[in-house]
Amino acid sequence: MNFLKTFFASCLGSLLALFLFFIIGIFLVAGIIGAAMSGGDEPLTTISDNSVLRLELNVPITELEVEDPFEGLPLPGIESGSIGLIQLKQAIDHAASDPKIKGIYLDVSFFMGGYATAREIRESLEEFKATGKWVIAYSEMMSESSYYIASAADKVFLNPEGDLEFNGLSVEIGFFKQLFDKLEIKPEVFRVGDFKSAVEPFLLDKMSDENRLQLNALLGSMYGTLLSDIAASRQREAADLRAIADKALVTNARQARDHGLVDSLMYYDQVEDYLRDKLGLAEDKKITFARYGKYRKSFSTASKSKNEIAVIVADGDILPGEAQPGVIGSETFAEQLRKARKNDNVKAIVLRINSPGGSSLASDVMWREIVLASEEKPVIASMGDYAASGGYYLAMACDTIVTQPNTITGSIGVFSILYDASDFLKNKLGITFDEVRTGQTGDLITFTRPLSVQERNIWQNRTNEIYETFTTKAAQGRGMAVEDIKRIASGRVWSGQQALANGLADVEGGLADALTLAAGQAGVGEDYKVRFYPKPKTLLEMWFDNLEETSSEKAMREKLGTAYPLYREWQQLEKLKGNQARLPFSIKVM
Repeated sequence: MNFLKTFFASCLGSLLALFLFFIIGIFLVAGIIGAAMSGGDEPLTTISDNSVLRLELNVPITELEVEDPFEGLPLPGIESGSIGLIQLKQAIDHAASDPKIKGIYLDVSFFMGGYATAREIRESLEEFKATGKWVIAYSEMMSESSYYIASAADKVFLNPEGDLEFNGLSVEIGFFKQLFDKLEIKPEVFRVGDFKSAVEPFLLDKMSDENRLQLNALLGSMYGTLLSDIAASRQREAADLRAIADKALVTNARQARDHGLVDSLMYYDQVEDYLRDKLGLAEDKKITFARYGKYRKSFSTASKSKNEIAVIVADGDILPGEAQPGVIGSETFAEQLRKARKNDNVKAIVLRINSPGGSSLASDVMWREIVLASEEKPVIASMGDYAASGGYYLAMACDTIVTQPNTITGSIGVFSILYDASDFLKNKLGITFDEVRTGQTGDLITFTRPLSVQERNIWQNRTNEIYETFTTKAAQGRGMAVEDIKRIASGRVWSGQQALANGLADVEGGLADALTLAAGQAGVGEDYKVRFYPKPKTLLEMWFDNLEETSSEKAMREKLGTAYPLYREWQQLEKLKGNQARLPFSIKVM
């Protein structure tokens, strides 16, 4: 009987698997045939007259949006994706001149992006309003960064029982020293720069004075930008807003209204009535919303111009090899740069950098290709939320650096880290190791024994050499003396506003400003098209990658529960091997 149960269960599983792949095959073939019949272009979605563009920004915001070919299909392993900042800005820009779109309805409760990304969105909303159209923001609750975006709207409405966070910014860093002490694991750390605090979580149980100094200065600069922007949109004084936040005067919806942070307290049905009035609709008429996912398929950004500006997106940690989601692979990035350099139709290159850094070697490999490209055509850097350490290594080779004032950048410094787990292995697990070598030094990357004095000297000397290379090349790229670069280096983190003041950046602005600069330096005026690289993976590659990653991550998340964030932090330790040009560990501005 058990045999029959097992047999039939196996048959059923096989049939289900065959059915699943059959369905996938149908959609793939249909997609290929449809693309062939349309010349590779999808038919555009039709938008109704008198529509409202509905933007719900409560999903992760990435630089480039990955198209989901299986969107809406009940396939395992497929979860709702992110919104690409670049595509979002294109949608808002197109809506500004679209006669069918009368205004924007904005819902952003928990914004999942950095403050430079939020500022880019705000700028697009402000440009949309400048055409005479309106933006209405409504949420049941708003985080600080959510309100930062929503404050750009003409009217900000909040649920009467909702919440609005407005109490200033903070940075929280986790420290692992006591964990390592208990496990008898000893970090072997080598660094250059008093402010290179990426290694502090392994050596200390609280911030160093230098790290506290730089983070206070960084937060002060970023918070000043936030208050200034909100004050301009809400027609308030920045000093008044700072007083409200410092004294925590807003802890509920009514206080948010009384202090002028929001315009009215409404339930959703009341907001709908307000929108009907704006649209000239009767009370019983339905509002026509054009949701973002649908609207971005209603227009094309294709251009017939022969002049191309190539935007190469560097988003994530810097590592050797091929690019992956969240990883800037030096091999992929360098290849894209070479192609853009050798393509006569590409008149200029914009590097869109959103990275806290990573491998110093991989950074240098990409730096070389940027230098070669800049010798033949304009190369402009556009900084996102982060362009720090290895991220700045890429930017410093460009002709011009464009940054938002609340970008996190700088961190010109290097560290190397290894782990001596010999006591842990011996005392906790009963495992010991022995070694035979032909020279005075053994394996320089090992966790089974402590490093010798000679090996430590080798690591520190190599770290010093890389720092000298970093600062020398930064000085060359910025046209500064090495001594002047070192005064603002030492691993110190700066805001974009501070970088503009100390010479690490040139122009305040976002991606659109970088594109305008690139076109101007290339001498093409407005006769150009924009293409983004690297191009997305094939449908099957994307689906199988997504299936494998989401299923494994989901299983780990369910297994670890509240300990899952610690597991993710521990995963980062695997990346911190060898020489690193990386931002201080896990800076998250909340």
